[in-house]
Amino acid sequence: MLFLRRYFPYITLAGLALISIGIWSAVFAATPSGVLTFAVLNIGQGDGLYIESPTGVRMLVDGGPGTGALLSELPKVMPFADRELDAIIETHPDSDHMGGFVDLLKRYKVDNFIEPGIIKHNITTDTLEAEVASEKIPKYIARRGMWLDLGGGARLDILFPDTDVTHMDPAQDNNGCIVAHLVYGKTSVLLTCDATKIVEDYLLAIASLPTGQAGSSELASDILKVGHHGSKYSTGDAFVAAVHPSVALISVGAHNPYGHPTQQVLDILAAHNIPVLRTDQDGTLIFKSNGEKFVRE
Repeated sequence: MLFLRRYFPYITLAGLALISIGIWSAVFAATPSGVLTFAVLNIGQGDGLYIESPTGVRMLVDGGPGTGALLSELPKVMPFADRELDAIIETHPDSDHMGGFVDLLKRYKVDNFIEPGIIKHNITTDTLEAEVASEKIPKYIARRGMWLDLGGGARLDILFPDTDVTHMDPAQDNNGCIVAHLVYGKTSVLLTCDATKIVEDYLLAIASLPTGQAGSSELASDILKVGHHGSKYSTGDAFVAAVHPSVALISVGAHNPYGHPTQQVLDILAAHNIPVLRTDQDGTLIFKSNGEKFVRE
């Protein structure tokens, strides 16, 4: 009791300070920043991409493997004490892309769940589906032509798949994963999931030319999130030439057993004079855009 009497004023002040911090954090989080944040989280061998729009809309594209890494990295890029995401996207039902969502849903409120619709049954996919159903999170199937209005002029365009993939062979789910284009002003990021060269070639064949950008397809981007962690089955030469990024980002685990990223992919990127950043070497990669250019944080 003596301790409490002596230090009660300080304890009270500390409590008020924490409450104040929480309130101001919420205020600042809700204030439009005019800046778009894109981050490739260092979650090991997998993909976990964080997007925060200029108006504070927050979403994840993939959640990495179920190792707890996502929950460790996410607080480093999200506002203090914020535990809500406007949407999560499962690009395809491979555990290294969606395993982390299982624990995420126990800690964070998620408003929307987006997937390609590929049916694949295992412990991880079934558990995630059960969690989404239990939380009554609205589900949407992504198809080419759809786009997400992120606010402040930012949007996420779905480029692929463009057909029903619900009955495709789950062993070939890389060929049905969600490819998306994040656009804000004059800046953009191409998100390629684990898309194979088959998908890349198809996208090259159907790529449209944006209005007022003659000679530049919808694939052209400042940042390329390299497909399939640098696997030799992705990142073809013609595809890289069409995207023509200023930097290539690879989400990959250190000393992974797959040999990712392969020297073949690194050589292709080098041949196009594209700098490469990797999560296994550089940690979480954070880029900010004011609509004119991206700057690494």
